[in-house]
Amino acid sequence: MMKTGLLRHAAVCRVALAARPAQIAFRSSSAALGRSLPVRSVAASCRPVGSLLRFYSSESAAPAPSEEAAPKLVTRFDDLASLGVDSQLVNAITQGMKYETMTDVQSKTIKPALAGKDVVAQAKTGTGKTLAFLIPIIQRIINDQPDLAHRGRMRARSDDIRAVILSPTRELAEQIGVEARNLCAGTGVIVQTAVGGTQRNQMLRKTQREGCHLLVATPGRLADILSDATTGIDCPNLSALVLDEADRMLDVGFERELNEILSFLPNRAEVPRQTLLYSATMPKNVVGLARKFVDPTNFEFVQTIRSDEAPTHERVPQFIVPCRGFENLAPTLLELIRRDVRKTLEDSSQRPFKAIVFLPTTASVVAYSSIFRRIKYNDSLIPTVLDIHSKLTQNERTRNASQFKNMESGILFSSDVTARGMDFPNVTHVIQVHLPNDRDHYIHRIGRTGRAGKEGQAYLLVSDAEVQGARERLPGLPIQRVKDFESATFQVTNLEDLPQTFAEVLEASKKQPYDVLQSMYAAFLGGASRGMDKETLVNEINRMAMYSWGMEEPPAVSPTAAAHYKPGLLRIAERRRRSGFGDRGGFDDRRGFDDRGGFGDRAHRNSRGPRRDRDSFSVLERSSEQRGRSRRAPSATF
Repeated sequence: MMKTGLLRHAAVCRVALAARPAQIAFRSSSAALGRSLPVRSVAASCRPVGSLLRFYSSESAAPAPSEEAAPKLVTRFDDLASLGVDSQLVNAITQGMKYETMTDVQSKTIKPALAGKDVVAQAKTGTGKTLAFLIPIIQRIINDQPDLAHRGRMRARSDDIRAVILSPTRELAEQIGVEARNLCAGTGVIVQTAVGGTQRNQMLRKTQREGCHLLVATPGRLADILSDATTGIDCPNLSALVLDEADRMLDVGFERELNEILSFLPNRAEVPRQTLLYSATMPKNVVGLARKFVDPTNFEFVQTIRSDEAPTHERVPQFIVPCRGFENLAPTLLELIRRDVRKTLEDSSQRPFKAIVFLPTTASVVAYSSIFRRIKYNDSLIPTVLDIHSKLTQNERTRNASQFKNMESGILFSSDVTARGMDFPNVTHVIQVHLPNDRDHYIHRIGRTGRAGKEGQAYLLVSDAEVQGARERLPGLPIQRVKDFESATFQVTNLEDLPQTFAEVLEASKKQPYDVLQSMYAAFLGGASRGMDKETLVNEINRMAMYSWGMEEPPAVSPTAAAHYKPGLLRIAERRRRSGFGDRGGFDDRRGFDDRGGFGDRAHRNSRGPRRDRDSFSVLERSSEQRGRSRRAPSATF
């Protein structure tokens, strides 16, 4: 039966290759790896490029292989020894971490990675990718230096790092570092972490003193370290590189740093290097990144989204709450929180309320978290309020993330810094306030709930002026319109006789420092609400300043910012000191205005698409574009 199946598959492969003369079947290359590799199976070696190396969009899924054609997968961690994984690693996973069965991405990528192949994998967040790349690269380090299988037998050096893992955020890098140290606990492999926002010199001294075999880093900090010859940190014999959340790294503008890092790495022709690239989506810019880092003669594409498996965001009930104006958003959020907290208290079968609230900019996160922290001061029903954003120090971000992870109930206000990769257990609600940048951002945020088979809910709170933008950005998603929030439909005309939620937001806002609210106002002018008509936007934020914050006039902005708007719409900042808001001092326009959105996160940098060479990457890219055009999502109906 097996022989018949292999012959049948080989015949299919020959036909496919004959029909696609422009496509090249990828082969294992021992010369490229610098060492002998196991012989590939007939099924793997005959698999045509069109089926093996297909880059999908975020919505597409691979058809489930037939039982005859599917290669035999290792699905249990205690079977890793049969693939040559050291017993110390196997014990750390099965006994220390108590893991037994592999996830899809682990079973499909660990084996080819252990065989020395480069891997490009598309998988959803929360599917076990971290362990999928840690196992093969740590094993590779041990293979190169067998004494590292045991603790203390070989001293590490800071200028001979053997493996690097790149992650887009500090939090995710720290999380990967913790898991790597747990996995290496019984070995001599030394793991170090290098992320922005921490004390650089302290990290350098620690790495120089202890040495490093495996470095987990954010692109900006690694580029900074490798470009400075005085750091004593280098990787002339680098044998493994991991790019985790590759699409996110490009989204947040790390393309320049990635190119800079590549220039500091040893030439692959001289020092063989394995690359593992993981991404939730495979747009053109990720294909372009793969062109630069992946060996085109020896890589395998792995798709783990099955055609019969609903994506996480489709299993999470999604709701949009249109609010009359910006001034209605915070009161509606407060009403939503109180309503669902009460539900959990009245029904013991429901999990405690634990929510992540996403906002468009850091300035918004600071303002909202401060306002809701003040409201909680007078209402014990509101769970503990935390925040994570780019203006916090790394120690503050790590502390808040750890605290939220360990909470049964809480609210985390966040910018997109936590939207990808971070694993916060038992999150029941993801609430997005204002429009996300695009459909992928919306989906990635939702991925923070409904994890590990648990239930979750997703809410999108927008003003009526943003509803059309939501329809354009979020097509084809099962979003239901909700109309039963009183705070969403109430029309504010004065600051008297306000509903309770509005009055509480107003009183809490009056106690905020002027610059916190001014920064949020300026961030909206700087692009936090892309796609809105400018005059409509100004009217919305002016009403928010008046009815939510209690300001008699909108916050002042710099002449530079005002130049983009009609005369008279904005109050221009004057150079003399102003009384501003209450008696807390004023605003001086010499502090300037951030054109990237006030105090927002790193702006997205548009990248040029890769050159259309006549190679397999360009063939894949063109086929991906054609599929994207033919798979247009249906229009939103909410």
